[in-house]
Amino acid sequence: MGFDRSASDFWVRIAAAVLAVIGIGVTAYLVWERYHGNAPVCAVGGGCLTVQRSEFSTVAGVPVAFLGLFAYVGLLFCALVPRQWAALAALFITILGVMLSAYLTYLELFQIDAICEYCVTSAIVVTLSLIASVLRLSLLGRDADAGPPVAV
Repeated sequence: MGFDRSASDFWVRIAAAVLAVIGIGVTAYLVWERYHGNAPVCAVGGGCLTVQRSEFSTVAGVPVAFLGLFAYVGLLFCALVPRQWAALAALFITILGVMLSAYLTYLELFQIDAICEYCVTSAIVVTLSLIASVLRLSLLGRDADAGPPVAV
């Protein structure tokens, strides 16, 4: 009984898809609340509204939550496509996402002085998505190294 790489890639893509759906849920909620002028429901301290109304909540006029939503939709698409280019695109998106999340977390801690639990959740989700992307590429790399099947 051998190790089935294609089955492993399938399960990594399923995990990546689940993470993307969670990210879509978090960011879609924040986008919805922002465009309806509502304060996000926060379990601890009300930092979400402070973060969402801060000067750092947009990039060139586009809400950061909308950029996150766009990225998670892209990650879901990449997870559903069993091709190496999709795995590479997911890696690119997640690297950018982790870098942006790290910067935004820094801003929350040292500039805004408020923590948004949705932002923290998104940072965790995108970091786990990066791990899934690296794992997926390593599995695809092993498949490429193995070469075509040989008939005996």
